[in-house]
Amino acid sequence: MLPETMKTVEMREPGKPEVLEMGERPLPDLRPSEVLIKVEAAGVNGPDLVQRRGHYPPPKGASDLLGLEVSGEVAAVGGAVTGWAVGDAICGLTNGGGYAEYVAVEASHCLPIPGGVGRVDAAGLCETYFTVWSNLFLNREIVEGDMLLVHGGAGGIGSTAIQLASQLGMRVFTTCTGAEDMAYVTDLGAERAIDFKTEDFVPIVREAGGANLILDIIGGDYVARNVKAASPDARIVQLAFNAGSRVEIDLMPIMLKRLVYTGSTLRSRSDAFKTEVAADLKARVWPLFAEGRLATQTYKVFPFADATAAHSMMEQAAHRGKILLTPQGAD
Repeated sequence: MLPETMKTVEMREPGKPEVLEMGERPLPDLRPSEVLIKVEAAGVNGPDLVQRRGHYPPPKGASDLLGLEVSGEVAAVGGAVTGWAVGDAICGLTNGGGYAEYVAVEASHCLPIPGGVGRVDAAGLCETYFTVWSNLFLNREIVEGDMLLVHGGAGGIGSTAIQLASQLGMRVFTTCTGAEDMAYVTDLGAERAIDFKTEDFVPIVREAGGANLILDIIGGDYVARNVKAASPDARIVQLAFNAGSRVEIDLMPIMLKRLVYTGSTLRSRSDAFKTEVAADLKARVWPLFAEGRLATQTYKVFPFADATAAHSMMEQAAHRGKILLTPQGAD
């Protein structure tokens, strides 16, 4: 028997982490194509922080609650859903609503929890793996020995990109700072960790032959520096801009090197696209967990009531891998 209400993490108003507080709402209505997930854990991601600050409104029809990925158990299935049954262990990509005891998710955006992965840890998979796979590898030739440069390698996106690229035979260079973070990314498979506080990644990458693929979450002056570090015919993917989105850039090197500079946000992509990504992940990436070639990267799990602390930790970049929230103890 499902309850009539659920505990949630609410955003009192746009602002700092302190605006997050516990709340209560009715369970979400279930559309025919959706499954209702009883949430065991929810991932904390960069877009959550941006939405909390008031700069990333949810798409039309999506929940206004934060939370773009969850894991848990199927509590109910919509009338058009096949392949899922009540009681199945599940993880899924949401358009919002993950910071709650229950969330309705498009069934085709959900995946089984991979072999060897616990239910709580699985909450940190979907947002980063959907994002990294779709931007770097989906429907693209992967050339063994090519170099991927990852900025912010110790975070959720970075740690995912490092693992995937190294397992696919790419050389990985990454920026981070501090001995612990540098050791962490090296253990994940990075060939070279670059301390951005004491080293300039541009000459280091150029001396190694230049980056064929660059994943950037920094923006700002990194945009022009990425162009310098790129090899001819490279692709540069912008997923965030922690140092600013407005830059001045010289287009000549882009033309001379024949570079592709692109970017995207996952949340606004079509349901059909996310369904395609989910299917590709299930076929090509999820088996790597069971084989022990990929591993979840949970750094810390907070109860819902401590969502403020979880957001503060992420804003201060005081973590490696993923930060998760759990409704346990929500009362």
